[in-house]
Amino acid sequence: MKTNPATALYSAVVDYATKVKSFQPNARLYLMNVVVTGATMGVFRLLFNFYVLSLGFNEALLGSLITATSLTSLIAALPSGYLADLLGRKNSLLISASLISLSILGMVLWPTEAVFYIMSILSGVAQSLWAITMAPFLMENSGEKERTYLFALSSGLNMAMASAGSWIGGYLPTWMAGVRMVTATSSDAYGGALLITAMAAALGLIPLAMMRTPRLEKTERSVFAPLAYAVKHPALLSRLILPMLLTSIGAGLIMPFMNVFYRVVHHQPDTVIGALFAWGALAMGIGLLLAPPLADRMGKIQLVVITQALSIPFLIILGFTQIFWLSAAAYYIRLALMNMSSPVYNTFVMERVDPSARATVASLVSMSWNFGWAFSPTVSGYMQVHYGFGPPFIGTIIFYMVSIYMYWAFFWKGKAPQEAEVIAES
Repeated sequence: MKTNPATALYSAVVDYATKVKSFQPNARLYLMNVVVTGATMGVFRLLFNFYVLSLGFNEALLGSLITATSLTSLIAALPSGYLADLLGRKNSLLISASLISLSILGMVLWPTEAVFYIMSILSGVAQSLWAITMAPFLMENSGEKERTYLFALSSGLNMAMASAGSWIGGYLPTWMAGVRMVTATSSDAYGGALLITAMAAALGLIPLAMMRTPRLEKTERSVFAPLAYAVKHPALLSRLILPMLLTSIGAGLIMPFMNVFYRVVHHQPDTVIGALFAWGALAMGIGLLLAPPLADRMGKIQLVVITQALSIPFLIILGFTQIFWLSAAAYYIRLALMNMSSPVYNTFVMERVDPSARATVASLVSMSWNFGWAFSPTVSGYMQVHYGFGPPFIGTIIFYMVSIYMYWAFFWKGKAPQEAEVIAES
């Protein structure tokens, strides 16, 4: 007997709601922080590139700043894994959030090239500590049944709030221009908007301060733990991390410059780009929220391979069509497809390792992601100045295709769905 679609949908919604209701108190407080920081970072990511360009700098500096942030995150990953255990999850998240707010503030108050580099480095340290703390924190504050939903809802809420932040960010310079009696594309307008962003980001500290988390015993941590774990499990870590490394190299070539791409190639104003980013983040958020039930039905690795492979044609359209609305539509679909598997794969990785090694593996995962972003933006910035956006898009497409093949070959090829879920344990 066939199931009524309406009944199936209702059952799925009820099951989803039940999983969300089972979230632990610390997880709920974390999600409150995500609401605040997601919105503020949505504004920042939209406006910062424009702010730097409005001061007379070029795309090459933007690429170098992104490289400075990511290279710092790469270098800081190993000690951050130790600090995440030494300081405890709560303190690590508090310190990270504070440093991010201070870095934005510093860029606004002292807008010089040297300060941009210093604040980018500070932001890199903060992002590294946050990224390495987040996954173990979510694992430790969730049960097996709701874990994938917590990871996905965290990412989905972040994207949904980034959508709101991008929409607000598209109008914020105009509002600030009216207050300061300057043009909407001036450095004063962008600086004022980012100043408000820095102050709003500080509000995210409140729910983090309300958390209660235990500290690990000294016997559970070691500054050499990441290296020791890598030596003990080289094959496992290579399979888990190498596809992410290639994805990061490809992503770093183009994703940090999407706002510049739509201004330079499609000649769109800030308000349109802000709306585009807002709807894009919302599309990504919807995809992330749909990921857990889809992963339950088809398997985690199957979801990763299928959704990322489907995103490639839309990436090609996005980068090479001359029609703005077609590029924008492809942008939305590509974002949803490519990124909806991210929390699912993070859950997959965290479930493959012992609890005592989670911060260790998070360190190595962070290193793999930041390795690509540390170098690709500088290369891309140079290519944009001399050759335009075509070569960076081609590079992104190639790296993505190779990484998708690796996910398939390592975890799915010739294996039953159940085997694909557990093969990484071998």
